[in-house]
Amino acid sequence: MSNQLQDSHARAQILFAKSLVEGLASDEQTWLNAHGQGCVACAREFSLTQEALQGLRTVHVATPRDLAARTQLRVRLRAAESVQASGSGLWIWAVTIFSWVLGVVSAPLIWRGFAWAGNHFGFPKPALEIAFVLWWAIPALMAVGAVLYQRSLISSAHKSSDF
Repeated sequence: MSNQLQDSHARAQILFAKSLVEGLASDEQTWLNAHGQGCVACAREFSLTQEALQGLRTVHVATPRDLAARTQLRVRLRAAESVQASGSGLWIWAVTIFSWVLGVVSAPLIWRGFAWAGNHFGFPKPALEIAFVLWWAIPALMAVGAVLYQRSLISSAHKSSDF
């Protein structure tokens, strides 16, 4: 089978699926009809697919009477949670920016304190540098942990409330 023929079959399948879901422009529909009339394999596939869809349309599926109301309630709850989460995200960003500014402003003072402690107690300079880095890293790591913990609580709440 040539590449061009394979491409036309692939295009026909894509257009056929599109016609079932959203409809086609007139030129696409004309091309698909012409291809279906000239290609036995595609015409058979189209026919079998339409028969299967028609069969599915006749199947009765029982749904709870209050399904629409429960779904609307669930959507409203998720929207409210999303608004809350976006508000807390803004708060976390503001606190983070404030923390960085405070860190930059106070770094020279903190370093002087570490240098004084190093001179007074005889700590080696690499130990002071590691302690200085940890002085700033530990609160940041704790904040990350708090955010991840909060997200895990929200995620587990969503999983347990799904019906």
